[in-house]
Amino acid sequence: MKHIDFQTSKNELNNKVILVTGAGSGIGRQAAITYAQHGAEVILLGKTTKKLEAVYDEIVEAGYKEPSIIPLDLKGATVKNYQDMASTIISEYGKLDGLLNNASILGALSPLQHVDEGTFDDVMKVNFKGTFFLTQALIPALKLAPNASVVFTSSGVGKKGRAFWGAYAFSKFATEGLMQTMADEFENTNIRTNCVNPGATKTNMRARAYPSEDVRKLKLPEQLMPSYLYLMSDESKDVNGQSLDVQPK
Repeated sequence: MKHIDFQTSKNELNNKVILVTGAGSGIGRQAAITYAQHGAEVILLGKTTKKLEAVYDEIVEAGYKEPSIIPLDLKGATVKNYQDMASTIISEYGKLDGLLNNASILGALSPLQHVDEGTFDDVMKVNFKGTFFLTQALIPALKLAPNASVVFTSSGVGKKGRAFWGAYAFSKFATEGLMQTMADEFENTNIRTNCVNPGATKTNMRARAYPSEDVRKLKLPEQLMPSYLYLMSDESKDVNGQSLDVQPK
C-alpha cells in the first residue's frame, strides 16, 4: 500500500497552498506541520486561536513558509463565513491546492435511546454540515489549482456501524457519502476527493472515547503522515473516490 510507506522529497509540496481544519491539535496539527515541512503554504483553521498560534510559531521557528491563521468554529460558522473566507483565499493566494477536512467532535458515546438533540446537532454541524458548506465554498478556489486534492478524515465507525457511537458514526457515514458523491461529480477534472481513516491514534478525542486504553499501543499522529502527505502530493493525482485505511487490519 503505497500511501502507508510513502516517502518523498522535502520539496514535494512546493508552491502548493493547503488549508487544514482542526489544525490546532492532534492529527490536524501534525498534518499542517508536515505539509509546511514539505514546502506548502499552510492555512491553519480551528476554533482555538491560542492553539493555532502555537502551531504557527512552530512552523515559523522551523524555518518553513509562514502560514496563515483562520480562527473559526464550524459549529457556529455560517455559509457566508465560508464564502467570505474563500474569497479572501482567492484574493491572497490565487488558488487552493489542498483541503484537509480534519475537524471533528466526538459528542457523547451512548445508547441510541439516549442520544439527545443538542449533541446530535453539534456533532452533525461540525463533522458534516459545516464541513460540507466549507468545502462547497472552496470549490472555486480548488478549481484554480492544477491538481487539487480534497481529503476528509473519516473513521472505521463510518464504514461499519458500532454500538454506542451514535451521532459520531452517523456523521462519518455521511462524510464517506459526501466524499463519494464529490469524487464522482468532479471525476475527470482537476479536483480529486478521498477519505483517510487514521485508525487508533493517540489524540485527545481517542482518550475521551477510550479512557482506560493503554496509550502505549497507539500510533502517534506523526506516524500516520505518509498517507496524509501522499494524498496531498501529485503522486496521488489519479487517486479519486477512495477511502484509505492508514492502519489496515
